[in-house]
Amino acid sequence: MQVEERVFIGGAWVPPSTGRTIEVISPHTEQAIARIAAPAAQDADAAVAAARAAFDQGPWPHLPPADRIAAIRRLADLYDPRREDIARLISAQMGAPITFARSAHAALPGVMMRAFADIAETMDWEQVRPGRYGSDILLQRTPVGVVAAIVPWNMPTLLAVMKLIPALLAGCPVVLKPSPETPLDAYLLAGLTEQAGFPPGVISVLPGDGALGAHLVGHPGVDRVSFTGSTAVGAQVAAACGAALKRVNLELGGKSAAIVLDDADPATTAAGIKVAGLMNSGQACVAQTRILVPRSRHDEHVDALAAMMDALVVADPADPATEVGPLVSRRQQERVRAYIELGEKEGAALATGGAAPPAAAGSGWYIRPTLFARADNGSRIAQEEIFGPVLTVIPYDDEDHAVHLANDTRYGLSGSVWTPDTDHGLAVARRVAAGTFGVNQPYSMDPAAPFGGVKDSGIGRELGPEGIEGHLDTKSISVAAP
Repeated sequence: MQVEERVFIGGAWVPPSTGRTIEVISPHTEQAIARIAAPAAQDADAAVAAARAAFDQGPWPHLPPADRIAAIRRLADLYDPRREDIARLISAQMGAPITFARSAHAALPGVMMRAFADIAETMDWEQVRPGRYGSDILLQRTPVGVVAAIVPWNMPTLLAVMKLIPALLAGCPVVLKPSPETPLDAYLLAGLTEQAGFPPGVISVLPGDGALGAHLVGHPGVDRVSFTGSTAVGAQVAAACGAALKRVNLELGGKSAAIVLDDADPATTAAGIKVAGLMNSGQACVAQTRILVPRSRHDEHVDALAAMMDALVVADPADPATEVGPLVSRRQQERVRAYIELGEKEGAALATGGAAPPAAAGSGWYIRPTLFARADNGSRIAQEEIFGPVLTVIPYDDEDHAVHLANDTRYGLSGSVWTPDTDHGLAVARRVAAGTFGVNQPYSMDPAAPFGGVKDSGIGRELGPEGIEGHLDTKSISVAAP
């Protein structure tokens, strides 16, 4: 069992303020695999104080952008050789199939580090603009201050990098709070930042529960909060930040639709939905779990989707052949089972799967991939985020009806459209209210493109230049001849 008795505050490993610990439980064996020190409010206070000193008196915010970019590139160079370690830690902690952990969880963060560094090199950190009164205006991009970054358990390293790196490039010290379910990869990343030589105070990593997150959100020394998590908690974060006039970025829930047009091939579409709807064992905010199909072709699409889901390998996440692993916790398993039972009570047709555990499952928090057919878009299984390997097929009458159904949700994070006619697909994509969208593919989280949602799916954008700009203020300096 891995044991870590220290916490990472201001770039150094130090004893915690209390003797409390966090046990990390394997979703496959249901046994403890690690025990780490549990940071408390006093540790968060120390981390914010260190970040505050780094921002107010330290060199980091005032370094030339090229120096901060060089530090991120050093970190990326240190990260790449540890990708396999990251993949194995994530798979062990939250049950991600190891093949997906390698290709997405572990590979993408390194790509994003370098992409953000490339983007930062192209930004205008200062520019001169002609004024209307005869004087030139110097525009200076300045960091907003100390950032509290709160990430969930489902894509832990990727989401940590999406928050940490843009803030650092902007010149902001960061207090990163990973989920208590997935602290081990975050501590590996913390050790890499120590090796990369960031100045004291610039980075702290404190895994903890919602109470620790709330303490950081409300801390008067924090200037900006970047939060990824549920819409319900996001609303609380927004309220706290609004009361304090504190900057906030929220990436929240989703209940995205995959619109299958009349000319789409069922087998080809099912292969795409396998990724779009079931990636990470269905534990993804961008998952397209509402499958909108033409009423006239409903049954053939359901048959193709059911065949795809029946063929999925549900097994030990450490096995490279596994496609669906266990859910992160017993609580999450029970939640998904309750939704499956609810779907049947609501009158949707169970095409495959169900609430009973997979036949091969012994221990572990597993759920059979489950497909509902002929569902009503107003039902709870079609409107609420389930966060497991559950898809819901909803028939539509015509294209206008399909777009209406796609938009008939409180969420607006992602979505997709499936058709051999790309131009037609683009026309449909433009009509759907979502922050991100894919044509004949799930939304591709390209680091060059802004990522975020509309409606109850969030506020603000991450990735792309927008991900860095959200951590910057613009100062206007009037310049006149003496």
